[in-house]
Amino acid sequence: MISRRSLLTGALATRSFAAAPKRIAAIVTEYRLNSHADVIVGRLFEGYDWDGRRQAPRVRVVSMYTDQVPKNDMSRSMAARHNVTIYPTVREALTLGGDMLAVDGVVLVGEHGNYPDNEKGQKLYPRYPLFRQIVEVFRQSKRSVPVFSDKHLSTDWDKAKWMYDQSRELRFPFMAGSSLPVTWRHPPLELDLGTPVERAVVTFYGPKEAYGFHALESLQCMVERRKGGETGIAAVQCLEGPAVWRWTDSNPFMSRLLENAIARSESRKPGSPRDSVKQPILFLLEYRSGLSAAVYMLNGYSRDATFSADVHGRPEPLSTEFWLQNGRPFSHFSALVHYIEQMLVTGRPAYPVERTLLTTGALAALMDSSYQGGKRLETPHLEVAYHAPKASLFARGPVPPLEIKS
Repeated sequence: MISRRSLLTGALATRSFAAAPKRIAAIVTEYRLNSHADVIVGRLFEGYDWDGRRQAPRVRVVSMYTDQVPKNDMSRSMAARHNVTIYPTVREALTLGGDMLAVDGVVLVGEHGNYPDNEKGQKLYPRYPLFRQIVEVFRQSKRSVPVFSDKHLSTDWDKAKWMYDQSRELRFPFMAGSSLPVTWRHPPLELDLGTPVERAVVTFYGPKEAYGFHALESLQCMVERRKGGETGIAAVQCLEGPAVWRWTDSNPFMSRLLENAIARSESRKPGSPRDSVKQPILFLLEYRSGLSAAVYMLNGYSRDATFSADVHGRPEPLSTEFWLQNGRPFSHFSALVHYIEQMLVTGRPAYPVERTLLTTGALAALMDSSYQGGKRLETPHLEVAYHAPKASLFARGPVPPLEIKS
């Protein structure tokens, strides 16, 4: 006979088990102050401000692997503070030193650290080899868990596509990308699904690859909502120096959108960017749907990401600024971490990883174009089709104040 007390004890134990936070392994290249590991994994450790209130962590980081340990490393002190073991290999971080997968999710932050550049100027962060080691544990364990990977997937299209394919073959939730698509927008613009976008311009600043990805994501998270959904990119071209302004002068529609986008920047210098930018960079993207887009990297003129688009039937362009907090606590990362946690807890990505796959491939092709002297390159491999999420995900709550340095 089962007593009432036994039933109550069992119910409480079940409730306690159900409420236990998901156990997460953090795989990072470098963990120092203001690194991506700090502003992402640090929030998973200690919480963050979200939508006007303090958000306690909804997951529990139980293990870490750090590929490099600089002199100003934070990982050791953070691990000691939170009773977390730092393992010498990715495998051990995922198995907690055992034989099989022992965590409920993985956060891969392959950004920052002392890594070489290749001949094209791409920083060779080990995102692909670290991801490969994660997948090897999944395969051996015959079980997989949700994975988030920071920023673009790889410098190489074939490796990025392999990463994507593994998530589909092994059927694990996969989310990637940066904070730009989910940060605040001034004004709070979101295109309705099915908006007939005809042309679009984004402005940002360099360096070419690391911040070029941010700029491409800012573009993609807007234009993916256009009529017909996303169908991929047919060709790209990277222009640099005086060729940027020659192309702009010969394309008055884009010149108009550039002026409209620049007007949204809160940090822009007076006058024209032609007077301030010594080495302008221009990414040109020809979408398979017929959409034309241009991304201007304007070092020395502005430190904001801005967007402008012509929409069929509207006399004036639509535009906005992607607002970033220039200093700690770098609150634009809070929205990203919010959606990372949501995916780790529910197993449902907030937005399609195909967005990151497409922008990864576009950036790799643009770096190839730059390396080949600005050659236009057709990209039949970028036939990446998907639909944007119905929900509007960018941050709308109050902005936490900057931390005051003592």
